[in-house]
This record gives sequence, C-alpha cells and structure tokens, in this order.
Amino acid sequence: MTTSTDTTHYGTAEATAWDRMHPRLTHRGPWLEHMMEELPVLHGTLLRLKVEHLPGDRDPKPLWLWCSAIGATGTDVDRWWQAFLRRFDLEHTFRLMKQTLGWTRPKVRHSDTADVWTWLIIAAHTQLRLARPLAEDLRRPWERPTPPRRLTPARVRRGFRNVRATTARPAAAPKPSRPGPGRPPGSKNKHRAKHHDVGKTLKRAESIKEHKAQRD
Repeated sequence: MTTSTDTTHYGTAEATAWDRMHPRLTHRGPWLEHMMEELPVLHGTLLRLKVEHLPGDRDPKPLWLWCSAIGATGTDVDRWWQAFLRRFDLEHTFRLMKQTLGWTRPKVRHSDTADVWTWLIIAAHTQLRLARPLAEDLRRPWERPTPPRRLTPARVRRGFRNVRATTARPAAAPKPSRPGPGRPPGSKNKHRAKHHDVGKTLKRAESIKEHKAQRD
C-alpha cells in the first residue's frame, strides 16, 4: 500500500506500508525475563516514509516506522506518520515548560500543589502564545529573523517585559508587606516532610549471563 500527501515543509510525502511484518526480538530489555527460549512473533505494519526535501536543503533519507496494528488502511498509515512527526512539537513544548518556565523547578510535597503549579505553567504558556503579535523579536546573533506572528514562546518571553509595560493592568498594584517571623532561630522543625517510596531501585541486568547469575 502506498499513499501520497502534499505537505508545506517537506513537499510530497510518500508512505509505503507492508502488512503483517514482525520485528526480530532478542532476549534483552523487556524480553530478558521471558521464560521460553523461543520468543513470540508480533505481527504489525512496517512503514517507509519518503519526502521530496527537508528544511535547509538537506538530503532526505527514508524514515522507517513500525506499528503493532495490522490491517491498516490508507487513512491509518497517513495518521501514523503524521502523529510521529507531531511528537517533535510535544517534546519541544515540554522542554520549554521545564527549562524556560520552570515546570519542574519547585520541590512540591503534595499532588494537589503540583496540579496547581502545572495549571499556572499552562496559563503562562497561553499568555506567551497570545502575546506573539505584540512582542519584538530579540533574537540571538546566531538565530534567523522570524516574522512577528511566527515567534516561538521562548522568543516572546524575552520581550515580554516590554509588552507588559504597554498593556493595561486591570489589577491594582500589590501592597507592600513584611514577611512573617518564621521559626525561631535554633529551633527544629517538628513537621517533617512525608517520604514516599521511590519504587524499584535494583539495577536491571544488561545481558542474559548477568540475568541468570542474579536468578541463581
């Protein structure tokens, strides 16, 4: 089966699929503890994706993918390779939230607090997306110029301080306050943080020989 799709960044994308293909399994990784000597045969769909060109005039090489489903249609094949390409957008979004917006920076102790902090990060990301037309491109010397409406959230964040100064602020200015006295000097904390079990910490064997030695 072969499908053809016109894309904006890669030209014509041609996907070829072969049904009921199976990978060659070995006694490693998740199959290390398999009791049977002969490993099972897992049928699936093998995909090969070819495009006309890549951004930056790079030489496009075929992309090989495998899906555990069988009996796929042309619509399924196009959805699979498009979903695989979309994973790059998701990975960059999580990287922005962790490294730029500080998603994993606070050391929270309760799951409810982590949920609230996650929603705050999502709200901050939404503000950066909405402020894209208002932000100025403060690019690095090695970065290429980008139109105002095509700025990434990281670039919008660089000029967000200038955007905030020109926008209306419906909230009143914060009132000055003093921090609380806190715990007296020299006293110990009587409310210790709750420790949670981290789960399995044993090192997994990397070979069949090491796995048999640990079992014996």
